[in-house]
Amino acid sequence: MKEYNKLVRDRIPEIIEAKGGKSVTHIATDEEYKEKAIEKLQEEMAEFLESKDPEELADLLEITYAVAESLGVSKDELEAMRSKKATERGGFTKRIILEKS
Repeated sequence: MKEYNKLVRDRIPEIIEAKGGKSVTHIATDEEYKEKAIEKLQEEMAEFLESKDPEELADLLEITYAVAESLGVSKDELEAMRSKKATERGGFTKRIILEKS
């Protein structure tokens, strides 16, 4: 049996077992969940940077929501923060590269 010790999506153990495999899992404590969610965020970012696959962006978004919730911030609150920053500081649509300041 291969060892992972990482946060996985909720249905992964079910999917493994449906394919005839076995999995050993546990439910993370609040502290472990925060730690593992942040590790997963880093993992998903690395996967996106390597592949540039939009599917990895979807994974990155999902784990971003999970990390936010582990910090007590809902999806709606996170979106409000994003929107406020976009209003105050702009987005990235103009493709501006700051060379010097």
